[in-house]
Amino acid sequence: MNENSKIYVAGHNGLVGSAIWKNLQSRGYTNLIGRSHDELDLLDSQAVKDFFDEEKPEYVILAAAYVGGIIANNTYRADFIYRNLQIQNNVIGESFRHKIRKLLFLGSSCIYPKEAPQPISEEDLLTSPLEYTNEPYAIAKIAGLKMCESFNIQYGTNYIAVMPTNLYGPNDNFDLEKSHVLPALIRRMHLAKCLRENNWSGIRKDLRRRSLNEIGGQSTMDNFVFTLNKFGIFSNHLELWGTGRPKREFLWSEDLADACVFIMENVNFSDLKRGKEEVRNCHINIGTGKEISIKNLALLTADIVGYTGKIKFNPSKPDGTMRKLTDVSKLRSLGWQYRVELEEGIRRMYNWYLEDQEENG
Repeated sequence: MNENSKIYVAGHNGLVGSAIWKNLQSRGYTNLIGRSHDELDLLDSQAVKDFFDEEKPEYVILAAAYVGGIIANNTYRADFIYRNLQIQNNVIGESFRHKIRKLLFLGSSCIYPKEAPQPISEEDLLTSPLEYTNEPYAIAKIAGLKMCESFNIQYGTNYIAVMPTNLYGPNDNFDLEKSHVLPALIRRMHLAKCLRENNWSGIRKDLRRRSLNEIGGQSTMDNFVFTLNKFGIFSNHLELWGTGRPKREFLWSEDLADACVFIMENVNFSDLKRGKEEVRNCHINIGTGKEISIKNLALLTADIVGYTGKIKFNPSKPDGTMRKLTDVSKLRSLGWQYRVELEEGIRRMYNWYLEDQEENG
């Protein structure tokens, strides 16, 4: 790629896409294309075709996806498999039809088996059953990975699939039902802190920016308390799902973006298939190679947010996969290493969250 290359970032307003867009700009790329969901519905095959016909991008980064945490994945199972398959089919299909030079497909570490050996290598894909709660999403992402791989084998394209670990950072989704664990934890801690301190203005400010079960900043205090209680947020304690024992790996979204652009600039599919009799598992894990228990993550987040109440875990709720630590040796061998440690990242994210409230509250 060069600074004038026409690069389409699908999902450029989201957590991942916005970080990739920012990284590309910082490196001097000036010909970037992005469309909001209102401007281009990636589920609409005709609209995607018309977009590619008009814009004719040279490079594509597919960061658009329908995503969420354990509750959303288990509740909206049909949406997670159908929407993600449609997005992938439309964007990858039109990329092939328009003979784009290179494509980067972003998947997820949830593609790996529930009982995969730790840390999880790219070679562990499809070796045993998936975790049930996110199986539809994982199958969709595996299909996208295999689509890229299959086009490369049959047609000689240069499509690369990367599998990030759990992500967090600016522009994340803080919806308490649909977000991933860390943004949901930060918001719960913040609301629990406000409730514990009788900081009703802080709760109103939060709910003016992001409604919760249709209550907003103008609702009554009784409505506030009733709704917060439904999400495990009480005046004297915070209830979290599961046992707290599962361990997770977290990667700052801007580190992921840096890895993605590094791969677009320096790595080709031909580099990943060398020496393989059967070409498979050419995707790349992106992570830190470090993990933390959900319990310790909660304690660390509480310290950063300033929440001093009790934290209780509800073992009647699902834990999900107990460990999902990725083996990132392939990426390291290609020459990339993460920078932002977890504690620093959580502080950055909480500060961003507070500043976002001030700007939009």
